[in-house]
Amino acid sequence: MNKSFTLAGANKTLPLVSRIVRDRVARYPVWRELVDEYELMSSSQRVDEPDPRVAQLERQVTAIAREIDGYVRELSELGAEVRIPYDSGLVDFPGTHEGRTIFFCWRLGEETIEHWHERDGGFAGRQPIDALEFADR
Repeated sequence: MNKSFTLAGANKTLPLVSRIVRDRVARYPVWRELVDEYELMSSSQRVDEPDPRVAQLERQVTAIAREIDGYVRELSELGAEVRIPYDSGLVDFPGTHEGRTIFFCWRLGEETIEHWHERDGGFAGRQPIDALEFADR
């Protein structure tokens, strides 16, 4: 964990984080559909008669995968942690509270960070941010 956020600091990043996550979430289903199509076509392709559409699909899959990886890299460079599946729109911001590591948990569509969870809590362990007291609100 390289960066540690305060609640206020994490909330300040949301305009940029939201744009990046929105783009990632939009591209993921396109990539998934192309992967499914590629797998189907390549499994029925004959070795002695390659289908040029398979190569084209492979290039498209690779290009969109690079695009999605770029979004993940951008978020990581900001200090945010992307959660899988990529179409969930979930992002965690590492922080501390009372000396322990926590994550401020944000989901695409939320205006501010409204939840947090313990290091091993994940989405299922999300709790309202109001349950914690912060001096830096």
